[in-house]
Amino acid sequence: MDRADVMGWVAAYERAWREDDPGSLGTLFTQDVRYLRSPYEPALAGLDAVRDFWSDPTPFTMDAEVVAVEGRDAVVRAEVRYGGDEPQEYRDLWVLRFAGDGRVEHFEEWAYWPGKSFSASAG
Repeated sequence: MDRADVMGWVAAYERAWREDDPGSLGTLFTQDVRYLRSPYEPALAGLDAVRDFWSDPTPFTMDAEVVAVEGRDAVVRAEVRYGGDEPQEYRDLWVLRFAGDGRVEHFEEWAYWPGKSFSASAG
């Protein structure tokens, strides 16, 4: 994988998310993907579990950049802004491990929201 490959995957992920198209997830993730919505939550195990969770029709904008790529591993920084009745934004790091075919076999999300504590001890 190189930065262009990773950004190609990110663009396809954003397109599937924007079009609310969970049917296209098989082109993004392996059948046995482990998808962590938080590093401290249990992983969604397998493509069907990701498909069940993933759909969200809320309008959004997204900016993303590759932070690092080494072998099959990549880190992406994303900033997402949701529209709608209750605007929301967050900054996110994605830790990705790619399978040999270019699909992701491990997706780990580290999301942060404005106004939310960045540590458990910050009451």
